[in-house]
Amino acid sequence: MASIVRWDPLREAMSLRDAVEQMWPERFGRLPMPLGLWNEGSLAVDVYDSGESVVVKTAIPGVKAEEIDVSITGDTLTIKAETKEEEEVKQENYLRRERRFGSYYRSVTLPGGLETGKAEADYTDGVLTLTFPKAEEVKPKSIKIQTK
Repeated sequence: MASIVRWDPLREAMSLRDAVEQMWPERFGRLPMPLGLWNEGSLAVDVYDSGESVVVKTAIPGVKAEEIDVSITGDTLTIKAETKEEEEVKQENYLRRERRFGSYYRSVTLPGGLETGKAEADYTDGVLTLTFPKAEEVKPKSIKIQTK
């Protein structure tokens, strides 16, 4: 008995990619990822609520802290960074080249009620951690119930 399978264009694209990779000689290196699937210039971020603040984390290895630009416009957080090659190696001398050099950029919309002027930034071991404290009016408050 035949079953009906829903058409998935992404599955078709990936199988086409697999076929091209089999024909692509290893000496040319890896094929670049299509921009529609993964944008190589964007940063992956984690954003979570810790109760007292909102925390944003992103990994930016190989970049000095002073080369990272963090800005806030309204409720939009923007992080920019650029990595540079540390040495010049001729292209034909490479056996494999997978590390990416260039600029990174990411914008994230933050929730309202944050005191962005009191934000703290920490950059340790290639991980940027931004902490935005919540304004007093948006922090959860508990009300004690008294019995008589």
